[in-house]
Parts: sequence; C-alpha cells; structure tokens
Amino acid sequence: MTQPLTLKKALKYYFGFDHFKGDQEPIIRTLMEGKDVFVIMPTGGGKSLCYQLPALLMEGTAIVISPLIALMKNQVDAIKNYSEEDSVAHFINSSLSKSNIDAVKEDIVSGKTKLLYVAPESLTKQEYVDFLKSVKISFYAIDEVHCISEWGHDFRPEYKNIRPIVDRIGRSPIIALTATATDKVKLDIKKNLNIMDCVEFKSSFNRPNLYYQVKQKVPNESNKDIVRFIRKHEHKSGIIYCMSRKTVEELAKFLVANDIKAAPYHAGLETNLRTKTQDDFIMERVDVIVATIAFGMGIDKPDVRFVIHYDIPKSLEGYYQETGRAGRDGGEGLCIAYYNKADLRKLEKLMAAKNGREQEIGRQLLRETANYCESSVCRRKLLLHYFGEEYNEENCGNCDNCLHPKKQVEVQEQLQMLLKTIQDVKENFKSEYIINVLRGVETEAITSRKHDQLDTFGEGCDTEETLWNAIINQAILSGLIYKEVDNYGILKLNPEGKKFIKKPYPFLVVEDNDFEENEQAGAHGEGGADSVLYRMLIDLRKTLSKKLQLPPYVIFQDNSIDAMSTLYPVNIDELKNIPGVGEGKAKRYGKEFCELIKKYCEENEIERPMDIVVRSVPDRSQNKLSIIKSIDAEKSLEEISRMLGLDPEEVIEEMENIVYSGTKLNIDYMLEELEIDEEVIDDIYEYFRQSDTDSIEAALDELDESYYEDDIRLVRIKFLSEMAI
Repeated sequence: MTQPLTLKKALKYYFGFDHFKGDQEPIIRTLMEGKDVFVIMPTGGGKSLCYQLPALLMEGTAIVISPLIALMKNQVDAIKNYSEEDSVAHFINSSLSKSNIDAVKEDIVSGKTKLLYVAPESLTKQEYVDFLKSVKISFYAIDEVHCISEWGHDFRPEYKNIRPIVDRIGRSPIIALTATATDKVKLDIKKNLNIMDCVEFKSSFNRPNLYYQVKQKVPNESNKDIVRFIRKHEHKSGIIYCMSRKTVEELAKFLVANDIKAAPYHAGLETNLRTKTQDDFIMERVDVIVATIAFGMGIDKPDVRFVIHYDIPKSLEGYYQETGRAGRDGGEGLCIAYYNKADLRKLEKLMAAKNGREQEIGRQLLRETANYCESSVCRRKLLLHYFGEEYNEENCGNCDNCLHPKKQVEVQEQLQMLLKTIQDVKENFKSEYIINVLRGVETEAITSRKHDQLDTFGEGCDTEETLWNAIINQAILSGLIYKEVDNYGILKLNPEGKKFIKKPYPFLVVEDNDFEENEQAGAHGEGGADSVLYRMLIDLRKTLSKKLQLPPYVIFQDNSIDAMSTLYPVNIDELKNIPGVGEGKAKRYGKEFCELIKKYCEENEIERPMDIVVRSVPDRSQNKLSIIKSIDAEKSLEEISRMLGLDPEEVIEEMENIVYSGTKLNIDYMLEELEIDEEVIDDIYEYFRQSDTDSIEAALDELDESYYEDDIRLVRIKFLSEMAI
C-alpha cells in the first residue's frame, strides 16, 4: 500500500478522512520507506495519525513510547474505535496485572497488535526487552520527544535511555514527534536519539484562532475574575493550569462553590479518580478541569474553548503546548495567563536546590516567559520568533497587545548605545549584565573586568530598566541582535546590528507592560471597584481607627475594602464572603460598613452585581481549626507543621489568615520557645502599633537589619491577635 491512491484509501478506510492534513502524507511515506523522521507539529495538527496509519499498514508491531498512562489509555481507546479488532492496539505499564500483560504479549506474537504503547520506564525492564527482541518491530514512535532535552519544558531523565534500549531490542526506523521545539531542543533530540540524518518536517506554529492575553495576577481578586470569565462562557470546556497541587485543590473547590462544574487533576490523586475526571471532561459531565501540567498530553478534545494559566508557566514551550489544547477544531480558543512578578521570584527560589547547569537553564527559560508576559509587542510575533518562525504582520488582531496597542517611543540613541556595549564586551554577556553596564551599576563582575571604564558605562542611567528590556527584545525581533541559547542567553550582534552602530536610523519601540510584584498588586480601588465608595469606606475605617485607637489595617485590610466596593455587601452574611473578613470581624466592625454600603446603593440606585457575587470557600478550614486547637495546647511550630504536613512558612501564613479574620491566637509560648529576644519583640510590636501599614517589606526596611522575617511575621500575629478586641 505505497501508491498515493492506496494510501488515501487506507486513510478513508481506517479513519474516515478524505484528505491528509498538512505534511501527514509525506511524513508517512518517508517513515514507510524506512527512514528516520523528526516531526514538529503544533497541537491539533494530527501528529498521532503520522504513526498510527503506517503502523496499521506495515508488517510487525510499532512501539509507541509515551510519557503518561492517561495518554496511552486515551490513544489506545481511540485507535480501537477505528478498527474492528480490540487487539489492534495495547499498552503495557504498571497499571496492568500479570495476566493482562500475558494476554497483550499473546496478541503481539500472533500478529494482531499493530501498536504497542509503553512508558520509557517500562521499556527498561529486562523482561520486556527480551520479549520485544523476539518480535518484528515495524518502527519506534517517540511521542512528546521534547522530554529528552534539558532545555525542553518537561525534561525526563528516563527519555535519555531510549536510544540504548532501542539498540538492545533491535534497530528499526524512528519517528520522533513533538508540538514544541526550539532549535536547541531540536539539536538535543537528534543527538540523543542518534538520528542526525533524519528527514525533518516542521509545520507552522501559528494558530490564528487563538487569542492571547496576559493579566495582572492579584491575590483573591484573580479567583473572582476567573469565576466571572467562566460564567460569561457558560457550558464551554476549559482548562486552568496551576503550578502546585495545593492551588489546584483550592481553586477547584472555589469554582465548585460558585456552581461551576469543575474538578481537580494532579499526579497526587488516585489513578482511578484521575481517569474518571479525564473521562468526565471528554464526555462533558465536567466543564472545567483545574490541573497541574500532568493533565492534557494527548487529550483528544477538539472543543476546549479556553486555557487559563493561573500561575506563570516555567517556559514558553510549556505555555505554547498547554495553550495549544484550546480551539483544536479551528474554533474560538481564549488563552489567558495571570502574571505577578512575585510568582516569578518564587519560581527562581525553587531552583536553588538544582545543580548549576539546571539552575542556569531554568532561569533562562523563566526569563523568556517573563519577557513574553511583560512585553507590549504582538504576542503571536513573540511566540513564533521564539520557535524560529517569523511573523511579518504588524498587528495580528487577536491578542491583547494588538487590540490595545501602546504608544511607541523613539530609542535610536539608546539602541546605538546598546549595540556598541554588546560589541565592546566582546559579545559575551547576557542582557542583565549589558543593562547594568549601561545604567552604571558597579557590580563586582563589571569592575573586575574593567567594564566600568567603557565609554557607554552609565550613559543609559536615565533610561528605566523596563525600557532597556523592551529595546533588547524588539531589537531581537528586528534581527539586529540574537540570543545564543546554548550559552544561556548571551547577546550577539547580527550583521544588521553592526551596520546600525555605524549608520543609525530612527527606531521605535513600545514600552513593556507594567506588572507589579507586590502580593497585593492591583488593590486600592482598582480593577472594577467603585472608587467613590472605596474612598468612603477608607474614611469610615479611618474614623473607627481613631475611635478605637487601632491601626486601620487591624480593622479591615485594603483588599477587603476593595472587594466591598466591588461587590456591595449590605448585610453581615454577605460581608463574611469578603476576603479577609471572618465571622469575628464581620460582627465586630461590619455593622457600620454594611449600613454605609446599603445607603450608598439606595442613594445612587446601584444595581448590585448579585449575578457575579463570588462565594468564598471555607478552604483549609480543618487546618485552621487544628492550628487553633494546637496553639491552645501550646504545641510548637515544628509539631504543628509535621502534624498538618505543611512547611512552617505555610503554617505561619494560616495563622496570619486566622488573626486577620478576627480570631485571637495566644502565641507567647511559641515566641518563647523560638528564643526571640523580648527587646526584639517589643521593638517589632511597637513598630506595628505606630505604623499605618502591616507590610512585612516595609517593616524589614524600617527595623534593624538583624531582625528575621519570620520573627517579624510572628510578632505581627501576636500584635493583630491582641488588637482583635
């Protein structure tokens, strides 16, 4: 079946399609001719058919190496639907019993099985290697092959063992497939699989139907924003990606509490529950999956209408692949990412445990993601350039930056300065170093290399760092400079950049978006709050503050005031749903606030947004109860952490939530056990009594530099608790 007509008939016979999509036909022909093939095809392009159809037509069994059990099951079920025989496809992994595995082997030996899906870990087992040696292997298909590269977004060390195992079983053609691969990742894959002479097929990364947007992430408020967004897209399928299992669980509970058919998905859940959740999503019994990156690989659901990144992704490869699960049918696909620089710092801290090389790679990938989030340039242009594809349209018309363009700034002088500095430091440093030279920052690295003596040192001190970043990124997009990925982002000059130094010309850039790092970013009456009511509530809080002789934040925090001026709670029950307002605070201070809001709504004929009122969740309430009981029993911070399976920092955070909601905690014994000096306690306590802010950052700046952050947080808990009268 190698003639064009016959191959198309096979496509129609097995899959019901009249025509191949994109490069599918030449890929299949090349593989059937016995050549190694490397396929880079975006999600929804039809990668799986590139190995499924030839497997059905060729003699022997194709080994499909796949990273996830859920992915294997999904694809095996799908291929069985195209065949009259259930034995046409099988998988082998740890979920099968010995009798199940024996039945699979029997089908393979009899020639009934054309596709065998295995995890790379299973392939290393000697019993499978010995068995597969005795079988005719038509070819090896390695799915999600980016997992081989440390520069890929989902590096898995076991993938590096694939080639040695293939050699042990017996050589057959290899087809390597991925939805995302930069040039560096592509080279890593070819070298590791020893397929340098492979035939490469690369489809366009452009998905015109996907809308890209990045929003400021604001604690508490972003959750409500997501609820409102989902309600506007009622009954549509969506995926929300979170970094941690804990966030997945909490956000899923929050959505369910707001009558959204949502379910959590992460690797810590029971296999049966994960399988059920996946099936419920595909069968539309669940509208929204809240998941870690463990979800989504190979999920054959073409009508996912939105993909939300609640946390910043670790790499643009991961972001692109995950957003690619939206709109696979060519219909609407809304891709929204929430970004806060504080999350970026947390991810950087998590890398501290990795070795030097892994840290450098991880930081470089994070920097690229941050550049994407902060840039005001067309997001489609940025993404495609990252994957080595140029997008020449000035305005894609389907991303937030293009739909709401920012004013351009003339930077000819700064750009010439930048290019000259890159040249003067012998094209051997990354963007942060170059910017420090231009802004005149005397770091040890700069002074030891005598780069503080360069003509351009300090010449750019009047230009903000954010604008320098924008200039660098847009100079890269314009082909004046490039980043050497192998060397973690070192900047090099292109020929056009060298020409610009000698003969500059006008150069316009758009300044980067301004994202805040503050954990309370976006508060203070922004983001949809009623500014008039907000001011009135602030004034009422100030009046009560003077009357009760308490700092204003002890009564209600700014984010609570902000939420009140957005949702207009007019009674105590509604007030208790406001972030940071527990039953104690609602009863103690709430009456006057509710009366003011009710009067304001009546006088101004405000139609309260009851349709978008977001219900809070008593999440981790069991933890809070356990902490209160443990503190009553005077258990140590370490004991409480161990009992709840939380880090001490997470326990302190829970304690803060408890006292901010108006419940007292007597932690004097804890301060004594931790041997915090009484004078230190008195100094910190007095600081918070006098201060008009509860900010830890402000306290660290104001207090003696020898004070520890955790000590300040614990004394703040003591202060707030004793003020909760």
